[in-house]
Amino acid sequence: MFIGEIAAILTAFCWVGSSVSFEYAGKKVGSLVLNLMRLVVSLVIITVINFFITSGFRNLNVTPEAFQALLFSGLVGFVLGDMFLFQAFVEIGARVSMLIMALAPPITAVMSYFILGEKLGFIQIAGMMLTFIGIAIVVMGKDKGSHKIVVRHPIKGITFAFLGAVGQALGLILSKVGVADLNPFVATEIRIFAGILGFIIIITATKKWSGFFSTFKNKNAMTGITIGSIFGPVVGVSLSLMAVKYTSTAIASTLMAIVPILIIPVSIIFFKEKVKANEVMGALIGVLGVAVIFMG
Repeated sequence: MFIGEIAAILTAFCWVGSSVSFEYAGKKVGSLVLNLMRLVVSLVIITVINFFITSGFRNLNVTPEAFQALLFSGLVGFVLGDMFLFQAFVEIGARVSMLIMALAPPITAVMSYFILGEKLGFIQIAGMMLTFIGIAIVVMGKDKGSHKIVVRHPIKGITFAFLGAVGQALGLILSKVGVADLNPFVATEIRIFAGILGFIIIITATKKWSGFFSTFKNKNAMTGITIGSIFGPVVGVSLSLMAVKYTSTAIASTLMAIVPILIIPVSIIFFKEKVKANEVMGALIGVLGVAVIFMG
């Protein structure tokens, strides 16, 4: 039936919708406030969904082990991973950020080698190199009037996107453990709840609550946050958990990694970005590298 594969492809489309929406909102209210706000909106939406799916929360079937794994998954994926990713949206935009996020599957492969004992052969290593080459084609190039190689985008933004990829990779591995016998929407709500707790602590420590509450008055930002929350933490994350539940993590990660290709026409249409031929080529090579890693 290819349920897992279809869910993974739909997840990729959701990531495109959410990343574009969150880039728009993040530039208006900041990444930290955006992260907590979108998780709060997501929690409200998914709680309503789960009320009907679980017959009034009577059929949750959450074991302590699953709850713990999903709790850590939410902290790592939503708090650490997304905090860096959303700041990367602000610094270098969603298109380049999501291309760098194509490193998540290679990082997942390396982590799986050490954590889960999965094999990592020559073909997988070659795929990783392809992904790195594809990203390098986009973010690096020769300076005008010289042969000097320069980084075309802010290093800070690139670093944030890379750290976001690390967080997503580790969060996915933890999710694989926690979602084993759970409804993906229930698992997602636990992860969102963990993310909210994490950002409450961070915003309290940084004293950013005034910025959080003032966001409610910004209609444009709230529209972007709401749309992004539906596509991202609610539908997108739930579909990603469904994908890893019904197919291998390798196949799911590969199909979900096509976002850098899907987002190119969206960036051209909505953000009027001028995408160069080498950037399209870099995105294709990066995604090809991901496919080689997991399909080789």
